[in-house]
Amino acid sequence: MDTLQNMRVFVRVVEAGSFTAAAQHLNTTTAYASRAVSDLEAHLRTRLLNRTTRRIALTEAGERYLQRCEQILAYVDQAEAEASDAHARPSGKLKVHSMTSFGQHYVVPMISRYQQRHSSVQVDLTLAQRVPDLLDEGYDVAIVLAQDLPDSGLVSARLGTMFSIVCASPAYIDKHGAPHVLSDLVRHNCLQLITPTLSPDRWVFDGPNGQEETVSLGAASFTVNVADAMVAAIGAGMGIGVLPMSSALPALRAGTLVRVLPQYTMQELSVYALYPSRQYLDAKIRTWVEFLREALPDTLAADTESLKEFVAVA
Repeated sequence: MDTLQNMRVFVRVVEAGSFTAAAQHLNTTTAYASRAVSDLEAHLRTRLLNRTTRRIALTEAGERYLQRCEQILAYVDQAEAEASDAHARPSGKLKVHSMTSFGQHYVVPMISRYQQRHSSVQVDLTLAQRVPDLLDEGYDVAIVLAQDLPDSGLVSARLGTMFSIVCASPAYIDKHGAPHVLSDLVRHNCLQLITPTLSPDRWVFDGPNGQEETVSLGAASFTVNVADAMVAAIGAGMGIGVLPMSSALPALRAGTLVRVLPQYTMQELSVYALYPSRQYLDAKIRTWVEFLREALPDTLAADTESLKEFVAVA
């Protein structure tokens, strides 16, 4: 038995004053309307309506039940309206997860621009060096950097590419000179950025000829798991390090770091937005992903182009 639907029929019968009038309003038959109320009474084991051939009248129990039905149906209608509105109009809290450095340098500015369009959306951003479980942890969208995505059943939107570069401070270059070929790195103090995708004992580069080239490293004098902390270490002259372009660019533009071995890049990764489903997608998720697809690729491409300006002085 569909109790909620039978409640609607019961309320409509009372409002219309007869089963026939209620059936006409509900676009159904008089027999269906009568059976719905009878099923409700059988379920409750209580008579709700006294019936004659000419009229109906509420019992005392029916009057009390009518008030509850009207309240319940009003709440249901309100809940359905809010859910439908969520599909049509972006509002409420949007839970976003991103890798730390990428989130600081790209996602936060994107959120600022997005909220200028959709001021009724509140964004809850989590930054961490891992890929979250969207369903278990309750995130709406995760921004992920990866070479390939595992088969997870999630929906993905590719937003562009990122890579890392080798950097040093001007003071370090003045004191130790700049490496000109990869083999020169073994004579330098190479600092290690620890991430889920970087090897701790070797650097794998994409060379100018399109082939991978590898440099094996000894024990690092300094390791850290956050790119912006590595920026500070390199800037302090502690050694040479690899940085994602998102973290390197502000320091390169400020002149506190220089790029070395500019013919090499490392770890070209695709940037994806992951979200649970395309079906009945909440408007805040849909508009956020659409905005990222509109704005982020051009930003990443422009930053990639600007890296060509920065090289070390030998």
